[in-house]
Amino acid sequence: MKIENEDALDNFVICPQCHTLHKEVLIKDGSKACCTECNSVMYRYDSRLAEHGLSLSITALIFFFVANFFPLVKIELLGSEQFITIPKTILSLFDNGFFIVGLLCAFLIFIFPLMIFLLYLLVFALLKFGTGEQLSKELLVLLSHLKPWSMSDIFLISILVALVKLIGYAQIHMGIAFWALIVFVLLDIYVTRSIHISEIWMLRKRVFLKQKSTEAAA
Repeated sequence: MKIENEDALDNFVICPQCHTLHKEVLIKDGSKACCTECNSVMYRYDSRLAEHGLSLSITALIFFFVANFFPLVKIELLGSEQFITIPKTILSLFDNGFFIVGLLCAFLIFIFPLMIFLLYLLVFALLKFGTGEQLSKELLVLLSHLKPWSMSDIFLISILVALVKLIGYAQIHMGIAFWALIVFVLLDIYVTRSIHISEIWMLRKRVFLKQKSTEAAA
């Protein structure tokens, strides 16, 4: 397959499983395109992806703020009570001299997850209203770099392991932030697994091509 220039690469899609190169074809709303070699799904087209992604992003951000700014766990030990929150946990690492660990936790479980869903929110909002062609491109590039660095699910598992070890020594009461964190992690997994970056790129391409054709016709 001969490719004349770099711009022509925008019309091709690589299979995520076998890495076979395919030429992108327009598909109907609600349908999917499969690889001719391994038959795995390469991309889908959903005309309501922007609305769907926007609502999921807003919901995830609400649960994110609840998970971070409300008590996560209340621990009762020898008559004393202690409330644990995520920011308090990160700050305690700095107070005890674990600066590198605290910095990593701050980025992996707070800053990066927040940035990722803010980027999702901005991108889907721009596509919903059909504006910011160049800005949406830059945001999607940044999003593709940040996505692998969200570790909220790993953090949740580590909390569960720690709580299991503490059950025999103290009384533990789950706070509202704990349940909010579970919902946020489930939303994070759903969004990152079900909405591929390539599908957002294709939606962006369709939105602005349609916009340009409308302007040309007018």
